[in-house]
Amino acid sequence: MRILVVEDDKQLLDEMKIGLERNGFTVDIASTGAEGEEKAYVTDYDAILLDLNLPDKDGLEILSFLRNSGRNLPVLIVSARDAVKERSKGLDLGADDYIVKPFDFSELTSRIHAVVRRFHGRTNPKIMVGALTVDPAARTVFWKKEAVPLSSKEFDILCCLAERCPQVVSGEQIIEHTYDEEFDLFSSVLRVHVSNLRKKLQAVSGQNLLVTVKGKGYCLWDGSEK
Repeated sequence: MRILVVEDDKQLLDEMKIGLERNGFTVDIASTGAEGEEKAYVTDYDAILLDLNLPDKDGLEILSFLRNSGRNLPVLIVSARDAVKERSKGLDLGADDYIVKPFDFSELTSRIHAVVRRFHGRTNPKIMVGALTVDPAARTVFWKKEAVPLSSKEFDILCCLAERCPQVVSGEQIIEHTYDEEFDLFSSVLRVHVSNLRKKLQAVSGQNLLVTVKGKGYCLWDGSEK
């Protein structure tokens, strides 16, 4: 899950990046409103954490710009402005949640998972694809009752596919949601991770659950007969 954090306090920005990455998120950062607005407009993030008191523009301006330009992605305001009027305004402008600083990190991560879950139309915190169960918050995968050991990036790719199942997800979409902005688009890393993930799923299920759709991308199969 790829997150953009827009925050001008360098210490807090660094702490948020480190903390989110420790919880399994892929994190891009922006320290100005202009930088955050540009990144949020061109990249399909899973969620944006947006401060309001930025040096060059108010975060509410960025939120209004994104919503008015049709960017449909979860935005969580993270601000020291705690007045009811401010919280109401942010939510009315299209924020999906409003978190007041200082915040508890465990609550922050839970709220991120909650807004992403709602964005994808889920009520169950776990994603079920046939006998496969993916838990984005706990970062666990089970085939029936058997745990499937995956690397961090293999889990990210599986979660990206499971969240969108039964859609075909292109390689470009997977990269956008699971790797940060430093990723080399010309590397073979994604293909290697997909290949390893496919083998691990096949080892526990006895089936090819990760299907390559030639010229289009990848999708998960739920194991049912078509």
